[in-house]
Amino acid sequence: MLINNLTRAGRSRLAAIFVLTAGSLVSATAASAQIYSWRDANGHMVLANTPQPGAGTLVPSYPVSPSNAVRTTSPIAGERARMYENLIYEHARLNDVRPDLVRAVVQVESAFNPYAESPKGAQGLMQLMPATAQRFGVKNAFNPEENVRAGVAYLRQLLDRYENNETLALAAYNAGPGAVDKYDQTVPPYAETRNYVAKINGITARPIVQRSGRIYKVTEIVDGRKVVRYTDKRPATGTYDVVGR
Repeated sequence: MLINNLTRAGRSRLAAIFVLTAGSLVSATAASAQIYSWRDANGHMVLANTPQPGAGTLVPSYPVSPSNAVRTTSPIAGERARMYENLIYEHARLNDVRPDLVRAVVQVESAFNPYAESPKGAQGLMQLMPATAQRFGVKNAFNPEENVRAGVAYLRQLLDRYENNETLALAAYNAGPGAVDKYDQTVPPYAETRNYVAKINGITARPIVQRSGRIYKVTEIVDGRKVVRYTDKRPATGTYDVVGR
């Protein structure tokens, strides 16, 4: 069996079929089934059930366990995610937001693609809507530094609004605070929003939490400019205001 000279659309359809076919082969013939794949001199992917001498560049193929549903691979940001680790950690610290929560939001929003843009106009790593970007003084939403700074500050603002209830803050980040308020401070009954919160809950190092208590707004001077952060721990020194309970 040889499949060659596929268009891009054809290869995409073939990839979906291949996943299901590989699962069927594994089910039918256990570990003995094997699919071989490589790219020929023209860059086209070739699939075969027997190895071919002198094949071009090999492409790894993996068995798929039997399933009654469609299976897909899970994206792994890998090196691209590590590029923004320090940026995420710094702004999470400044705003007293868990770094793993911010990291999960970036993963779900853009898969760590700083040039991501949604059909609704959300842009960058944390998918800022134009109005949100403008509110937080972002000049270029595709700039990772500006995007993460504003995205984390906005997330902090939502946490303050919902008394550190991360579930509601995330729902508001996805659907807007108006939607959360419309449904009496609960996660709106939108499949997209509920899946969004569930995905982040599955990615974070620990389940998203709901905290309550006094919130302190702390103003610091960093590199000659005023930086505001929020915390539920009373600062030992410095200037602060109580902004919520």
